[in-house]
Amino acid sequence: MPPKKKTPKATANANASTTNGDDKVEHHTNEEPKIADEPADDEAKNEEEKPEPESKAPALAGKNLDGNASKKRGKATATDEPRKASRRSGRSVARNEPSKQQLLNYMISPAAAELTRPDDELEDVKSRGDIKTYSASVLNPFEELLCAVILSRPISHRLGLRTIRTVLNDPYDFNSAKALKDAGDEKRLQSVYDARTQHKDKTAAQMGIIADAVLQNFTSDSDKDGTQLQKLRDECGDDVDAAADQLKAQIKGLGKTGLEIFFRRVQWIWTAAFPNIDGRTADSLRMLGLPQDGSELETLIEDNWKKLETKHLAGDDEAAKKKRAFVVLLERATGAQLEQKIDAVLGAAAEA
Repeated sequence: MPPKKKTPKATANANASTTNGDDKVEHHTNEEPKIADEPADDEAKNEEEKPEPESKAPALAGKNLDGNASKKRGKATATDEPRKASRRSGRSVARNEPSKQQLLNYMISPAAAELTRPDDELEDVKSRGDIKTYSASVLNPFEELLCAVILSRPISHRLGLRTIRTVLNDPYDFNSAKALKDAGDEKRLQSVYDARTQHKDKTAAQMGIIADAVLQNFTSDSDKDGTQLQKLRDECGDDVDAAADQLKAQIKGLGKTGLEIFFRRVQWIWTAAFPNIDGRTADSLRMLGLPQDGSELETLIEDNWKKLETKHLAGDDEAAKKKRAFVVLLERATGAQLEQKIDAVLGAAAEA
């Protein structure tokens, strides 16, 4: 049954995360959604499959979810000297490429977030101010899990990010399992209609499944709202493979791609999964000329750390900040490929 015409009132955001200074969300409409589970407007109906969804990702590379090393997909060049870029597409132009230090410094900077996110997200940020986005905000483990499920659905990356911006911000604020559960079926359905995405009914139903699974199976007494998945982390400890199996078993629709996205993002705080590079990101790193092996990329960051601008990064200490830099780098690399801006990123890094 489609949601009522009236948009639900805003709920308090009791679990707001810090952001890196940018973010914005779609304005919510009071128009009554269509009954059929189809895009609610021409934009969603004609949404490009370029950039492609993250679900079209290669196999996991670097370190698997079970912690075992897999075959490397290639190594970065040994020299750190700038070199001439090859032509990557019909729109590319030859230019000097940045040194590894320049590229690392640019990729973890807020400026790179502007270049590696969809244009409509940039417009949201300009019009709405300080909101949560997948591209630039520090999210809690529950939010990361919800985002991973959304991004692994067969929709474009742009629609996935728009859905995330809608459900994590006012008037929905689905920032914990409890908030998502308490919202009820109608409000969850209204949120995905407001996001103007595809597969609305299925997505809304799946969000309800996630809330129930987290509250019933992964929430401890110290984490009653279900933001940290603390029970799962306590029970599985360093066994990331066991944690992945439990998540997959309890959350319908969460498969290999969603798990890879989830552990890519939470590995800076769930350190048993670190350093992990999934197949999608390995391909993006290769295009940037960076190592595709987790340990090699970690070493590259370590070797250049003292020369990088890192004060803005989340993390309670230097070790946490280094892991956060690793995760931010992976996310920006993937965004650059999905937005077809590899050359633009290299050019901006060389000029920064």
